[in-house]
This record gives sequence, structure tokens and C-alpha cells, in this order.
Amino acid sequence: MATNRTFTMFKPDAVANGHAGKILDQITQAGFKVVALKYTQLSNERAGDFYGIHRERPFFNDLVSFMTSGPIYAAILEKENAIEDFRTLIGATDPQKADAGTIRNLFAKSIDANAIHGSDSDENAEIEGNFFFAADERF
Repeated sequence: MATNRTFTMFKPDAVANGHAGKILDQITQAGFKVVALKYTQLSNERAGDFYGIHRERPFFNDLVSFMTSGPIYAAILEKENAIEDFRTLIGATDPQKADAGTIRNLFAKSIDANAIHGSDSDENAEIEGNFFFAADERF
């Protein structure tokens, strides 16, 4: 059963390039309610923990380095069919393959600097949201 919540993170490239406000506007215009929002910077340890599933992959160290290179916005969003609708809104991981008007099409520079993260399942949305937010930080 879908929880109707998803997790997102505006990555350091999007924040550094001044796109956070435009991205948040697109999200709310698409009907998502912001349940929690945090501006923070990941330490190497926290980024390593968040991306622990990729620890054995060759790109892991580069991913951690990128994700700690500047501040990020983390958010929990709510909407009916949240996971699927949000994945459609952000577009393909490779911005060259992302549909016109999607967040990655508009704001991402490359497959690595792809502007935004979106949970791929209800289970991961819950895990990722819990990683960043305590219960009393959700509204």
C-alpha cells in the first residue's frame, strides 16, 4: 500500500547554482505538500551512511565527495501517488534523456551532477526520510 509520501534531496550542484527555489516551486506547483524541509551539509560519515548500499561500487567515493561538496536541501513530500508522480516530475537520471520540462532536464548538468534525488519506493522513502528528520520535524 502506497504511503503517499516521498523523500527528496536537492543536491549540491542545484543548490550552488541557485536552483533550489525554482525546484521547490516546481514541486509545489505539481501538487506536492512539503511535510519537512531542511537545509544542511552532509559530512563524509553521514553521506557514506546514506549511500551505504553503494559502498562496494566503484563510484562510491566520488558520490560521497560530490554529496559533501556543498549544502543540500532534504525534504519529505506528500501527495497521492507520491513516489511515481515525483519520479516523473524529476525525470531520468541522465538529464540528456530526461523529458522536456522535468527538473533534471531544466537544472541538471550531467548524469553525476543531476540536481535532485527522489526515492524509488515507499520503503526507501521512509528510510531516507527517517535518516534526515525526527518525528517532531514533520508537519
